[in-house]
Amino acid sequence: MTASVPGKSDHDVVPRGIDPRAGKGTFPRSVRLLRHADFERVYKLGRRHFSASLTAFYLLRQETQTGDRKADTPAGLRIGFTVGRALGGAVQRNRMRRRLREAVRLTPPPAGVSADVVINPKKSLLTVASEAGVNEVSRAFVVIEQKLAGKAGAAAGTEQKNSESLKPEA
Repeated sequence: MTASVPGKSDHDVVPRGIDPRAGKGTFPRSVRLLRHADFERVYKLGRRHFSASLTAFYLLRQETQTGDRKADTPAGLRIGFTVGRALGGAVQRNRMRRRLREAVRLTPPPAGVSADVVINPKKSLLTVASEAGVNEVSRAFVVIEQKLAGKAGAAAGTEQKNSESLKPEA
């Protein structure tokens, strides 16, 4: 028989610097990447950002696109996780997924960019400190925002140039 303190449990222990979750709706379906086709599109057409503990694949989401995509897709990042069997057993893979999900929850994603992001952890994610994982996810979001904001700005600039070239000379 073990002694316990009334009103306290082992689950009440929260690491320093990390706020406890505020409830169930912290990682809603609207910001998750769920469909296999979306994952495949990001892998095939997207770009990559490498860090010590993870690889982030990202693809700018076109707002005017219709067809298989729902019209009510929210702006901002949609994030998915892929943890392959080569990284360990189910326990290790689920632990990596939980750590990544928590790091994404603690890192506010950039609001100005609409993109799909797939995060693939590396085996080293299990050995790094929680804060280091949060820092890597945060850095990946910053890089993604910089690269895609530049790409979106360049696309808007070429679109404006094309519309100006079509105007008749006065």
